[in-house]
Amino acid sequence: MNSEFFEAVKALAAEKNISTDYLFTKIEAALAAAMRKNYGGNNKEREVVKCKIDTEAHTISIWAELEVVDEITEPGAQILLEDAKKLDKEATVGSFVIKPIELSEYGRIAAQTAKHVIRQGIREAERSRQIEEFRSKKQEIVSAKVARIDPIKGNVSLDIAGGDAVLPKKEQVPGETFTEGQHIQVYIVDVRDDERGSKVMISRTHPGFVRRLFEREVPEIFEGEVEIKSVSREAGSRTKIAVYAADENIDPVGACIGPKGARVNTIVDVLGGEKIDIIKYSDDPAEYISAALAPAEVSEVLVAPSGAKECRAAVPDNQLSLAIGNKGQNARLAAKLTGWKIDIKPESVFYEEIENEKAAALEAELAAEEAAQAAAEAEAAEEVAAEEPVAEESAEPASEA
Repeated sequence: MNSEFFEAVKALAAEKNISTDYLFTKIEAALAAAMRKNYGGNNKEREVVKCKIDTEAHTISIWAELEVVDEITEPGAQILLEDAKKLDKEATVGSFVIKPIELSEYGRIAAQTAKHVIRQGIREAERSRQIEEFRSKKQEIVSAKVARIDPIKGNVSLDIAGGDAVLPKKEQVPGETFTEGQHIQVYIVDVRDDERGSKVMISRTHPGFVRRLFEREVPEIFEGEVEIKSVSREAGSRTKIAVYAADENIDPVGACIGPKGARVNTIVDVLGGEKIDIIKYSDDPAEYISAALAPAEVSEVLVAPSGAKECRAAVPDNQLSLAIGNKGQNARLAAKLTGWKIDIKPESVFYEEIENEKAAALEAELAAEEAAQAAAEAEAAEEVAAEEPVAEESAEPASEA
């Protein structure tokens, strides 16, 4: 075999960034498959045609393993004894002989079949490499180029480092638009495997997208001096992020904002103007919840005594709508951020409820004391009543004397 063939295969493997051994294996399978129709194509029990490529000696060997028989029942997979003797003098009925196949035997259809199998193998190898590349970047931000936009469904096909993925409409920020050739950033959520193959899940709405943007823009987060505790997001509108620093000398909120807001503004630009509330995390639930309800000022937070993650928060009457937010957005984001169920009330109602609860508790306490006193008196009366007959019986003998 001409050495130029082997050099061409190696060059193709390098161009496609796939293994040379893998590509030669696919060529072997393709050459064998192309001749299978002529040599026992219907035989499902064994592979009649086989191929072996020696990359060092630059040789290609193709052969058919034919069963020696007295009468042929499977054309192409069997050979008569007298013909088998020409290939192997020691051949006997029931044995197998090797019949070499020359490349010159490949006709136009066989050649096309081989090309198809090789191309399919290359595509499979490229896809496998792309999937592994995506796996290595799971939960990371990558740059992508818009290849095509579905005008009906709104899905966007992307070219990511030579691979392809689809950004579904539901994973796009509401209101954002794309153009072919545009470069955007996306977040690789996961790579999932099913019976149809591997599927790359990408998003621009995932909270992890914002988390990674802060890790990239804020050195203190990247170096571990500031920790992102939680992120809640309604993409395209607002995000809340809670940050914490173990070192009291580090201001976690200030680090995320940056000099003159430079760091957070860079992230806002990437998100298309999405508002971001950066709050300081606290192990004290009341303090954490109060911060989470920003920009509203919280007067007081009462945690449920039952131990459940539920609380009531009081805000000035004129800030109730600010605390709840447009269509309840601020309250929802605060609840998602903290993991607490928050019941927001204006101060007038909050403190009135507190006073009513105190009055009710006091009334219940007094009622309990009265009930306890009544029960004690009743018990004492029963004891007195039980002792009186005994006293009368002991007095009767004395009067007889």
